[in-house]
Amino acid sequence: MPAPDQARPKATILVVDDEPAVRRVLLMRLQLAGYRVIAAEDGEQALTLFHREQPDLVVLDVMLPRLDGFAVCRRLRDESCVPIIFLSALDSISERVAGLDLGADDYLPKPFSPKELEARIVSILRRVGRSAGAADLGDAAGGQGVLRLGDLVVDTNRRQVTRDGERIALTYTEFSLLELLFREPGRVVPRAEILEQLWGYPPRRAADLRVVDVYVARLRGKLEPDPRNPELILTVRGTGYASQRRGEAALAAGG
Repeated sequence: MPAPDQARPKATILVVDDEPAVRRVLLMRLQLAGYRVIAAEDGEQALTLFHREQPDLVVLDVMLPRLDGFAVCRRLRDESCVPIIFLSALDSISERVAGLDLGADDYLPKPFSPKELEARIVSILRRVGRSAGAADLGDAAGGQGVLRLGDLVVDTNRRQVTRDGERIALTYTEFSLLELLFREPGRVVPRAEILEQLWGYPPRRAADLRVVDVYVARLRGKLEPDPRNPELILTVRGTGYASQRRGEAALAAGG
């Protein structure tokens, strides 16, 4: 029987930053935390390494030579739902929203605490079922089955959503948000609770809660017939969001 640390490959993280000092620090810290780490210094090299190594998560600086982080994220999202954490010296809400709109899973302004970055990596990898160690992690929804939302079919085993047999591409974070909101249809889920459940940290500033709003908007854009007049995910002003049943909306265990 293989030893525990050989039972499952360790998560591989691609670090992309044009600052050698940042790459060195992250390489050292993340390797000590048990990850396999590869590093790139520009956007073109990042894409080459991504295709060759197929990492489990990407830590991506926004301001890069040759191809900036936003362009890299856009290219990755065209072909993959790999989790992406943006790093940037640009800490405005508009920059953060721009990054999240492209499909990033989180956004950490520079200068940042390596410890905080490690915590966010752990949270995201736990959500997608990977970690630095070998232990299996439970399903984000705490169960298995099929969720039917009107003409949508949500397969919680495969983490896939289809409409009329056509798959709707969701990132790991978008799918986890869908599961959280529809776990108890009709319950108002505060934005702070969504942030802590999905991103693993409490809100420290207004921009943190804006992350939730951006992701709800992205999810509506993919699932709602008319995102400006949502029928599935309702806004409860000043509090958070609530899911609404359309047709059959129940989690059928084992279905």
